[in-house]
Amino acid sequence: MTRTVDPPTTLPRTLARVLLGSFMMFAGVGHMTFLRRDFQAQVPTWLPLDKDFVVLASGVVEVGFGAALLALPRQRQTVGWVLAAFFVAIFPGNVSQYLTHQSAFGLDTDGKRLGRLFFQPVLVALALWSTGAWPRRRR
Repeated sequence: MTRTVDPPTTLPRTLARVLLGSFMMFAGVGHMTFLRRDFQAQVPTWLPLDKDFVVLASGVVEVGFGAALLALPRQRQTVGWVLAAFFVAIFPGNVSQYLTHQSAFGLDTDGKRLGRLFFQPVLVALALWSTGAWPRRRR
């Protein structure tokens, strides 16, 4: 019989999860306050929703993810998978910023905007690794 074994909660994973959770809360608050215009630059023009609504709603979601990473240790693997999916879902905004040459967050050249695209897979991997969501070992 094969059973799934949760990866051990190690200090590096815990620190990464706490840092990621703190970052998510900071970014979420930024969506709703001082970074609101910058985040609006990432909302794709083809999205049929008000840019400000998208930024505010995603800010609330990001604060929620941050809080979940910090306060729900028993659900950390589920949170990791859902957060990774969220990072994938918002990737088109980063692509849109690159394709439409929108400057925000100091990304004022195509090279910087292109470089930002390669950071998204790192966030996906960090969400999965820091929560122990993936890879899961089998015994």
